[in-house]
Amino acid sequence: MFGQPKLNTREPRLDWLMVAGLFGLMVFGVLFIYSATMSRESAQDLAIWNQTYFKQIVWYVAGIGLAAIVCLVDYPILTRWSLVLYWLSILMLCSLYVIGSDNGWGAKRWIKLPFFQFQPSEFAKLAFILFMAHFLSRPMDELRSPKVFLKGLGLMALPFILILKEPDLGSALVFFPVGLVMMFVAGVPVQFLRRLIAGVGIVVALVLVDVLFAPKNLQFIKLEDYQKQRLLVYFGLDFAPPGATPEEKKRWENIQRQKTYNIDQALISVGSGGLTGKGWREGTQNALGYLPRAVAHNDFIFSAIAEESGFVGSVMVLILYTVVLFTGIRIASQARDRLGKIMAGGVVALLFSHVFINIGMNIRIMPVTGIPLPLLSYGGSSVLCSLIAAGLLQNIYIHRKSY
Repeated sequence: MFGQPKLNTREPRLDWLMVAGLFGLMVFGVLFIYSATMSRESAQDLAIWNQTYFKQIVWYVAGIGLAAIVCLVDYPILTRWSLVLYWLSILMLCSLYVIGSDNGWGAKRWIKLPFFQFQPSEFAKLAFILFMAHFLSRPMDELRSPKVFLKGLGLMALPFILILKEPDLGSALVFFPVGLVMMFVAGVPVQFLRRLIAGVGIVVALVLVDVLFAPKNLQFIKLEDYQKQRLLVYFGLDFAPPGATPEEKKRWENIQRQKTYNIDQALISVGSGGLTGKGWREGTQNALGYLPRAVAHNDFIFSAIAEESGFVGSVMVLILYTVVLFTGIRIASQARDRLGKIMAGGVVALLFSHVFINIGMNIRIMPVTGIPLPLLSYGGSSVLCSLIAAGLLQNIYIHRKSY
């Protein structure tokens, strides 16, 4: 009959608005990674395949390919393998303690392979989203069980603890908002989530009091020195302990000046851009090396963009992220089942957390962490995982009207 809907019909159309937002971010990424790295004389003599911006393009192409592959398989089939992917990611995180590459500061966050290195924590975030979505898509009655809620917290806590021990506090903290949003979208009772937020808030407050104000020999929480110093910088507290001699205070002031250098220069870069910026490749903070060249193309890429393109360019970046995030929310609302809604909610929460933390770090409303800015910061693991995450959203969109 003419009025009957067709079964097994699919509309394999991409969300082109999201694609445009992603493409715009990748264009910004290539342009400003080029600007941030080609100001070095040593970089100009390298072959093109050794240039940072060219490697970023390669990662973009590889990420788009992986995203396309992800779109080919209906997402319920992907989640059937989520348990394997989750425990594989846990195994990779554990392997860092044996074969992890030291970054020179005592942190083991990468596994080196013959031609490249990758960061397991980035892939663990995607594996967590897939498995958590599968876990939470159970019947609503089961979600009201405290036992199920505690199991969900356990799934969140395991990668959190392993990544925290690398140590990588920034990446570990991302699991909390992602897990919280997914639980909310799934329909976990609000009173459970309120208690979770209250408990985490109390723990964070106690940790801050312990780390920032308790004498070193009485501290229960042991952070690495650089982690504690980042918190001291963020809260504007002196590095020098109480009762320090004038010589010790002077020594601590020098250390504090060194530790605040990156964020101070990032703020100067953002502020000096003005309305329209100094022009592409004309940023003096970057060109003269005041914005440290080791971080200008990754952690502090937003500062480089703000200096050279000003307020206008910064707003354009924010608009592109807004397009991606709001199309992700729309995809979640149009998903054909709870599994798709939960998965899309987790991906949006992941991307938003990275954007908020990284840009907040650049303008000093968040502590300095190693969180990359999706598709703008240089880095293969981050680019691949960001585009795979976008591929998951497109997958949910493509199959939104399947029956």
